[in-house]
Amino acid sequence: MKSFVVLRHFVSTMLLCFCVSGSVFAQIPVGYYDQAAGKSGAQLKSTLANIIKGHTKKTYDYLWTAFYTTDDKPNGTVWDMYSDIPDGTANGNPPYVYDFGTDQCSNTPGYENGCYNREHSFPKSWWGGGTSSADTMYTDLFHLVPADSYVNSRRNNYPYGQVSSPTWTSQNGSKLGPCSSAGYSGTAFEPRDEYKGDLARNYFYMATRYESRIVSWQVYPEADVILNGTSYPCFDQWFLDLLLAWNAADPVSQKEIDRNNEIYNNIQHNRNPFIDHPEYAVSIWGPTGGPVAEPTNHAANFSGHTITLNWTDATGDVTPNGYLLRMSNIGFSSIALPADGTFIADDANNKNIAPGIQTCTFGELSPGTTYYFKVFGYTVSEGIIDYKTDGSLSQTSIVAQ
Repeated sequence: MKSFVVLRHFVSTMLLCFCVSGSVFAQIPVGYYDQAAGKSGAQLKSTLANIIKGHTKKTYDYLWTAFYTTDDKPNGTVWDMYSDIPDGTANGNPPYVYDFGTDQCSNTPGYENGCYNREHSFPKSWWGGGTSSADTMYTDLFHLVPADSYVNSRRNNYPYGQVSSPTWTSQNGSKLGPCSSAGYSGTAFEPRDEYKGDLARNYFYMATRYESRIVSWQVYPEADVILNGTSYPCFDQWFLDLLLAWNAADPVSQKEIDRNNEIYNNIQHNRNPFIDHPEYAVSIWGPTGGPVAEPTNHAANFSGHTITLNWTDATGDVTPNGYLLRMSNIGFSSIALPADGTFIADDANNKNIAPGIQTCTFGELSPGTTYYFKVFGYTVSEGIIDYKTDGSLSQTSIVAQ
C-alpha cells in the first residue's frame, strides 16, 4: 500500500516538467489531439488509437535508411540506447560508437561492439513473430531502434525490469538478470536510467496503436509475462507500475522529440502521443487524486462457490497455442461457437488458458445450479486466431456445491 502512494506522488510531481518540455520543444500539428481533450482512462486511449492508426507502412529493409535520420546523434553517429552513455553533452561518452552503413550488421557476431542491427524493443515473438504486410508492428519505428547486435541478443525476448543482482552487464551498464520489480522474479533486462522513459513511452504507444490486436497476444508465453489479455489496461500491474515510474523518472528528451517529428513528417506520418503529451500516460493508467484513507471495516458475509475443470492437452501434428473455456448456466446449446479471427477476452464466462496448465477455475457461482462448459483449442498465426470447432467438442456439466 505504501509503495503505491509513493508512486502516486512520484508521478504527480513530474507532470509539470512533462507539460513544460512538451509545450516548448514539440512541433505538434495544430488540432492533432483535439479529439482527446477532456478524456481519460480507456476512452482517452481509444481516442488516441484512432488518431494515430493507419500510418504509412515501410519495408523492413527501409529501416536501415530510416535510422540515418531517426536515430542519428548530432555528430552523425548511430544513437544506440543499448551502448550509449550520456555525460551531459550532445554526444555523450559511450564505450564505442557505430557509423551508419559501415557498421550495419550483415551477420550477428558473438561479442559486443561488433555491429548494430534492428531491435524490436517490443519483441516480435510477443505477437507471434509475424512479418507479413498485415503485421504493421513489424516495421513500426516507434518501437524499432538501432542496437548493438550482441546486447540485443542478450536482451532476447525478456521484458524490461529492475535488476538488482545482474548475471551479465553490458559495457554501458545495461543489466540482465532476475527481476527485482515487485510482482515478477523471472529474467529481465534493465537499460540505463537515461533511456528508461524512452522505452516506457514506446510501450505506451504499442498498447495504444495496436489496442484492437493486443488482446490476442497474451497467448504467447513471453508476452504473457507483461500482458493481461485486455485492450485496457493491457499490462499486468507490476509492469504498468514500472512503466509509469520510468515515464516519470526519465522525462521526454530532445532526442525523442526530434525522432517523433522526423517519423511524423517524413516516414510514417503518425506520432507517439506519449512523447508529445507524456501526461497522457498518467491520465490513462495512473492513479488519480491524493492519498486516501483505508476503508474502516472489512467486507461481510464473504463466501464463494467455484468449479475447477481439468483436461489433457490436445496432441497431433498441429497443437493448440491456447484453450478457450466457455461456461453457461442454461445448457450446452447456449454456448456459442467462437468465430475465427475474434479473440474472446477473459470474463466471468470465458477463460483463456495456455498449454501445459490443463486446469481452470470458474468462481462466483450459485450453489445447486448446474453449469455447462465447452473447451475450444486454438492456434494463433501472424496475430490471427483460429478455433477448433468441428468434430466432437469436449464438454461437461457440473453442479456447483
